[in-house]
Amino acid sequence: MGKRHETIGIKQAIRFEWMQKAANLLLAGLDAKTIRQELHEFLADRKVSNPEYEQSVQTRTFVVNNLMKIWVSPDPELIPFRDASLEFLRRNPSKAIAIHWGLIAATYPFWFNVARQTGRLLALQDRVTQMQIINRLKEQYGDRQTVSRYARYVIRSFVTWGVLQDSEVKGCYEKSTLVSNTEPNLAILMFESALLATPEAKSVLGFLLNNPAFFPFQLPVMTGDFIAQRSERIEVVRYGLDDVLLKLTAKIS
Repeated sequence: MGKRHETIGIKQAIRFEWMQKAANLLLAGLDAKTIRQELHEFLADRKVSNPEYEQSVQTRTFVVNNLMKIWVSPDPELIPFRDASLEFLRRNPSKAIAIHWGLIAATYPFWFNVARQTGRLLALQDRVTQMQIINRLKEQYGDRQTVSRYARYVIRSFVTWGVLQDSEVKGCYEKSTLVSNTEPNLAILMFESALLATPEAKSVLGFLLNNPAFFPFQLPVMTGDFIAQRSERIEVVRYGLDDVLLKLTAKIS
């Protein structure tokens, strides 16, 4: 899973409704080639870049490639998670934002890390600046120009998804109202997405419950035993008196 964690991959802002379109086409049973064509047509009359830039075939292709990789043609190790996410979405369309969040985070861990740094800052202050987030990302990815540019696309995506909102100061953002999530099975899928977004593919349960990458969501408290009963792709390991470690099972790690 190393290559997936090292690349950034997101070269344009990804709107929530575009994610929905890709998932709906997949739910309709269309094949990959047809879905790709449908997505190009869907985006052809929409501006997929920032408002100040003209749309081009290249920018549209970037977005279509992202959507295909997230929902339609994921890496092999992500297919079981994609399938479970799709089935949950089929049964619970009102929980779409959390499902899309988890899938894009697993496919593009850069999204997960931008969210993690954003959540950390919002836990300390009411507002966060673009530069604060980018500076923290550079500590992880290095001082590359691509980090700054692509982080802006992800942050802009957060705004279009409604989980961040612009303040009166340009480049400064405020947290939106929490997206309530009281469905345990969905929370377990989100834990799985975090494990897939983490190179070590493991994490302490307590940290997952309070992971800043899930800053838009309110996750329910649950035990390791409960998770073990509900997921065949997550292994629960106990250590110490009360500590619980979650890790991906060997067959998908």
